[in-house]
Amino acid sequence: MNHRPIVSFFRVLSVLALLLFAGLTSAILTMHFAIHGAEVQVPALKGMTVAEARSETAGLGLNLEVDNRYYSGEVAAGHILTQSPEPGALVRREWHVRVAESLGPQRVEVPNIVGGAQRAAELTLRRAGLEVTPPAHLPTANAAEGTVLAQDPPAHAQDIAKPSVGLLIAAPSDELADGYVMPDFSGTAGFVAIGALAKIGVQCDPLQYVAVEIPSVETGSGLPKPPVAPGFVISQSPPAGARIDQSTIVKFTVAR
Repeated sequence: MNHRPIVSFFRVLSVLALLLFAGLTSAILTMHFAIHGAEVQVPALKGMTVAEARSETAGLGLNLEVDNRYYSGEVAAGHILTQSPEPGALVRREWHVRVAESLGPQRVEVPNIVGGAQRAAELTLRRAGLEVTPPAHLPTANAAEGTVLAQDPPAHAQDIAKPSVGLLIAAPSDELADGYVMPDFSGTAGFVAIGALAKIGVQCDPLQYVAVEIPSVETGSGLPKPPVAPGFVISQSPPAGARIDQSTIVKFTVAR
């Protein structure tokens, strides 16, 4: 029996399989280089000036965006504080790298604008080099419409993060409130604080309990300060004076 045609068939089949494998491998490698060849590694930008960072990212085909500015006592004004994505991340070319720019140490004193008219308050803040965030309004019969009821951060505040001030403005008593000032609940029972906020539609996370040390009595040091009673608020977030609304989730830490 002649097996030569069968052997030749398998040889042809093997050659075709090898060619197909080589073709697939070539296609995969081509796709790999086509995809990854367009990727670049995000450089470390912290500490650079904005101009230096813009030049560095432009050379890699990336777009730099300054989307925040903060005060900093550690990073000089005009230099990069933070970045996103982090250094070393692989991204496609034309990716947007977002950075926060340092304003240097806080040298602007926050003016006291509570009790003044909204327009005058905004002019005062801008003259001081501060920005004005969109104000909240609180219906009240105790102040004229347009009067500043509260500000955040408060007057003369130190170590503020951003050069911006939020205002709570008096609205006619028949309007619906679109924001509130966060009260100081320190020393208040946790369930009372949650109930007070629930009345205005503000939600709270479950209470966080922490142990509170009882101070020791030392001879000649006078009476020790009593610890916070169990179940009473030690700290809160947002802090007192901050603007809150129905989208805010408040967190309380209470004594165990």
